[in-house]
Amino acid sequence: MRPGEAEEDEPLFRPYAVTGGRSEPRYHLAMETLVSSVTLMSDDYTLLSPEQESIIVLCRSVRSVAEISALLRVPLGVARVLIADLADEGLIRLHMPQLNQGQPDANLLERVLSGLRRL
Repeated sequence: MRPGEAEEDEPLFRPYAVTGGRSEPRYHLAMETLVSSVTLMSDDYTLLSPEQESIIVLCRSVRSVAEISALLRVPLGVARVLIADLADEGLIRLHMPQLNQGQPDANLLERVLSGLRRL
């Protein structure tokens, strides 16, 4: 790239500007956490940033945190901060994976392993 040329994929903003300088969300969000929009009677999003509004629109169908990050073309950390803020405002729902509920089913793991061997 030559000096003075702008790359098409380069964002026009700095990530810290979108998150207000925060680099960590209020709570841990795994990449696979599913996010869905809350149905509101009015679609008045005038107080939201364009990125937050985009997240709400994207999450009308359930999406993962990683998908949102990729579709908005923002770093994963930025997406996590924005999603956590929207969840705190009650505008989206988080469907957290239950990773600490116990050990995986050994039968399921055997079936997966058997299927992989057949490939």
